Parts: sequence; structure tokens; C-alpha cells
Amino acid sequence: MQEDLTYTHQYEPSTGEQGNTTLLLLHGTGGDENALSDLGRMILPDAGQLRPRGNVSENGMSRFFRRFAEGVLDVEDLKSRTGDLATFIQQASVRYGFDAQQVIGAGFSNGANIASSMLLLYPQVLHIAILLHPMLAFVPDPLPDLRGKPVFIGAGRSDPLVPSEQTEQLADLLKRAGAQVNVFWHNGGHTVSVEEVKAIKNWLSGLV
Repeated sequence: MQEDLTYTHQYEPSTGEQGNTTLLLLHGTGGDENALSDLGRMILPDAGQLRPRGNVSENGMSRFFRRFAEGVLDVEDLKSRTGDLATFIQQASVRYGFDAQQVIGAGFSNGANIASSMLLLYPQVLHIAILLHPMLAFVPDPLPDLRGKPVFIGAGRSDPLVPSEQTEQLADLLKRAGAQVNVFWHNGGHTVSVEEVKAIKNWLSGLV
């Protein structure tokens, strides 16, 4: 476990055909740097993995940024920590020697929210983004240039934390910025379904 690049994290190099690709895996509230490792192996088994642990503690649970209450995000803290994460990714690429132009961000819930913030504030950092059950945290002015950037959004129609309109608003915002957005709905709640994982894998097969 590495602790000297701002974030406690794990890094695993690529092992095969996807040698130029690194998955940035961003856990949800209460997760850690290992929470999404299996998901990463399911969707891109040969890719490298960079897995930071959120450095904000909420009642002992790790997060990537603060919130005032469930569903009420501290947007200024989110923006600040998005910058910190962008710096960490660049520093990690130098440390470990992976291609900073080939980073795929995949986040769940809190991790998806900081990944979507990365798209909006630092669009050059993520080559591809996979946002699982994200919220629309803020609307930047002006919109970033996301022309041609592939984005997958996974959402549950019965998600008690993220209303459907939030998902639709985020997808619309990213499309207006030029991103190529694919929204996948399942009938469950605030969890990643088997169908969702299969859809991500199929979607990535045409991109990586």
C-alpha cells in the first residue's frame, strides 16, 4: 500500500493486451482502495489499476469529498478535491510509468460524483468515464469541451438516493458538452447490477 502520493492507494500494472490502459477506480462512501478491484477485473481484466482511497472521513467512512447531508454535496469542497485528484493521477503516472492519456475513470456513487466533476473541470484527465449511480453536483459555466469523449452512466430506476431526473440531467449536460453518452438503466436501486457490469464490458469492447 502506497501512502506518499497524497492518497493512500494501490497500483497494479497491466498484464496483457490492454497494456496502455489504466483503470482509475473510485469507491463509494465507506469503501476503500480495494472495493472496486473485482469490478475492474470484470470489465477490463488486463488493464492496470490505480485505486485511491478517499481522504475525507464521514463518521469513520471514507469519501472523496465532503457533504452537508445525504444528497446535499459540498460543491466547493468537491471542486477543490477534484483538483487534488487530478494532480495525484499525474503524479502517479510519473511514479508508475503508465500513460496519463489512457486513463479510464470508473466510479460508484461518491466516486462517480468526483469522476463526473473531473470531466467537467479537468476534461483532459479521463480518456473514458464510467459513472455508476452519479448525481448532478453542479453545472459549470462555461461548459467544458467533451467532444467525442465516451461516457457510460449506469443508473437504477428504483435508486432511493439518485432520482431518475438527476441522471437524465447529468446525461443531458454531458451531451451538450459534446460527450458520447450511453445511459444504462436497470430496475434496481443504488447498487451495481450484474446486467450493468455486462453492459459496461460490452460497451468498452468497442472502445479499448
